Amino acid sequence: MPATILGTAAFAAAVVHTFLAGRFLKRSRLESPHQGLWHLLGEVEAVFGFWAAVFLALLALVTGPSAAIGYIESISFTEPAFVFAVMVVASTKPIVSAATRAIMGLAARLPLPMGVAACFTALTAGPLLGSLITEPAAMTVTALILYLVFFHHPLPEIFKYALAGTLFVNISIGGVLTHFAAPPVIMCAPAWGWGLAFMFATFGWKAAIAVVVNAALFTAAFSGTLKKIDAHTHQAAREDIPAWITAVHLFALVLLVMLLHHPVAFLAVFVAFLGFADAYRGHQSGLMLRQGLLVGVFLAGLVVLGPAQRWWVQALIARMDSLALYFGAVSLTAVTDNAALTYLGTLVEGLSDQNKYALLAGAVTGGGLTVIANAPNPAGYSILKHGFKDQVINPLWLLAAALVPTAVAAAVFLAFPA
Repeated sequence: MPATILGTAAFAAAVVHTFLAGRFLKRSRLESPHQGLWHLLGEVEAVFGFWAAVFLALLALVTGPSAAIGYIESISFTEPAFVFAVMVVASTKPIVSAATRAIMGLAARLPLPMGVAACFTALTAGPLLGSLITEPAAMTVTALILYLVFFHHPLPEIFKYALAGTLFVNISIGGVLTHFAAPPVIMCAPAWGWGLAFMFATFGWKAAIAVVVNAALFTAAFSGTLKKIDAHTHQAAREDIPAWITAVHLFALVLLVMLLHHPVAFLAVFVAFLGFADAYRGHQSGLMLRQGLLVGVFLAGLVVLGPAQRWWVQALIARMDSLALYFGAVSLTAVTDNAALTYLGTLVEGLSDQNKYALLAGAVTGGGLTVIANAPNPAGYSILKHGFKDQVINPLWLLAAALVPTAVAAAVFLAFPA
């Protein structure tokens, strides 16, 4: 009971803190003996890690150190470690360069201005690729391409927020074509016996439609801005990197995905990759270790605080019919990780097939509304925030920007029920 009460309070504080992070960051720019502390509190990626540490400290004081240690040892940190490693590998120059060339190659075949075509292709091919290389990897690669191609141009803030909102939603729904790539799917598909064919037939093609429509709506709405951008000039598309080095990077990424549930082998591959990257540093940009670590801390904090929310989330899921559950899942996802939400759904006995569909469809539909809604979102935030004013993505503006693509996804999933 103390863990539930303290965990719920810390989770609520972390959610509120997320909306106030921008104010702390502004305060950190003022001369103050506590400047470093304000900067830490202003890092959105550190928010949940900070409050998880507060929660564990309070739990140790109330119940004793052994209880706090037992609590943290009962939690799996596989997902945070996986996202950290995948973000580091997927953000390397060889992979980003290869992905950029592929995106630009596809875009060049479209009968559209290059800026429009490049943006449309990135917002469709990138998220759908998440069904193969996992959502965190797809988010990292796609966000980097969008940042490198577009964000060095002067852009209106409304364009940046709409782009981030569309990207986050498309990544969330773009990973459901398979049963092994999206965190919320991984949490429920094995328990409910959903395989590759079922996922594509029940969710995948619908998600693909929504991804294409969202990308088309964004590029149509901002075609005037995109037409002014000469995407041909982007340097990353012309990087001359030996094919065998790119192949080694891609092989390491595939191995990490395959070894997700084998932490010792997973760690060995990651360490070996770091050694390889250092040996051929001439073909590397700086590894995103700091950004990846911050994202890992964010997700680790979410994992620590998540179990304490079981009492109210599980009770809501059990009481709803399929339509209410769908919209309830969309709403709940905005304030809690969608993978945690689908995991809690697997613990509800007697859940009907319609409710299972509604829970997963709602969870991925709402995955772009906030930074905490979907595991890859902090990775995208960490990359894109440098292109925003004061290097902060306002949570309320992000929420508003994601409403239209979320509504599109909702319309598709509801129009074609299971």
